[in-house]
Amino acid sequence: MSKKAKPGSPPSAREAYETWHSALSPIDAEAPPWIRMVREALDPARDLEGRRVLEIGCGRGDFARWLGQRRPPLKQLVATDFAVSAVAVARRVAREQSLESISWQVADIGALDFPDATFDTVFSLETIEHTPSPKRAVAELARVLAPGGRLFLSTPNYLNAAGLYRIYLRLRGRRFQEAGQPINQPMLLPRTRALVRRAGLRVLKVDAVGHPLPWPGGAFELGWMERLRPWSRWFGVQSIVIAEKPGR
Repeated sequence: MSKKAKPGSPPSAREAYETWHSALSPIDAEAPPWIRMVREALDPARDLEGRRVLEIGCGRGDFARWLGQRRPPLKQLVATDFAVSAVAVARRVAREQSLESISWQVADIGALDFPDATFDTVFSLETIEHTPSPKRAVAELARVLAPGGRLFLSTPNYLNAAGLYRIYLRLRGRRFQEAGQPINQPMLLPRTRALVRRAGLRVLKVDAVGHPLPWPGGAFELGWMERLRPWSRWFGVQSIVIAEKPGR
């Protein structure tokens, strides 16, 4: 089946993200919680070794470079981002580290320029919530995933105190931001799972960690919530959905 043309993000969104990426501070060497979650869930023999892999929304390339250092190596690794400035930084750092096997590209998650079933493993980490249409983004991720391949999708979950804080800010007439991001969709873990299912994928795992209680000047972590797992996973602020494309 050939790829049908789909509307991508508006030019205003691209301009906003170019500005946002250009103002970011230097790369932080510490892996954020969503990357740690994905690393723990990976099955290297199934998801990486000899596989065609896509990371969409690679930012400055931290996770893609980690993938590029894996041994045995991947068959193909394509890392893309919406912002030209982010891809430029990622490509430069990879060159400094002699990682020549990564293909860095500029791409719009809402209109990917890849044929159907191109990749065996797809990563989308903290990206769909920053798009005009998370539904279209997930559909595109599913489209380029090959039968039998797996999708690793992470996104914030606002089915918790952080979501109530977003509502509070809106009632006060203030704009909620995730680290200054131009677009911030209010994702809920049940909604994310539903979008993955509607895209034709079989959900294998749903999880979430982190239970911050917003407080003036910061947040207080409700560590006791972790003792209530698996029930409490639905309310963690950092969520992950792992899914498989049927057909193989």
